[in-house]
Amino acid sequence: MGTTTIEYRNLPGTAAAVGRSGLHCVIADRPEGRTGGMGLGFNGGELLALALGGCFCNDVRYVADEMGVEVEDLRVSVEIDFDGEPTLATAARMTAQCTLADGSDATSLLDQAKARCTIANSLRAGVPVSID
Repeated sequence: MGTTTIEYRNLPGTAAAVGRSGLHCVIADRPEGRTGGMGLGFNGGELLALALGGCFCNDVRYVADEMGVEVEDLRVSVEIDFDGEPTLATAARMTAQCTLADGSDATSLLDQAKARCTIANSLRAGVPVSID
């Protein structure tokens, strides 16, 4: 189906890193004062939560387009629990509220987006990770 490649590079003058994919950028950093962090960007856990929520938001839009309905309002909240040494994500919870422009029930739309959410499905499956 395809491969996504991103790159991180040190942000000069900081201990943060700039992640790039095409023309899009994000900054990864630690909280100010923590291991040289300056609070310039998101930590890894936040990026994981943002990936999960962002993927779901995109899938809601894809499904809405396929169904021929318009999303008037979409609100997604993600919580991820971390524990252990080394620290691992131990649970993730996402809640979504969706209002359709025509006032119809969004349950089917949300159910279909849940079923196809790439990041959620990948986390559930325990995607293999290699670090070279």
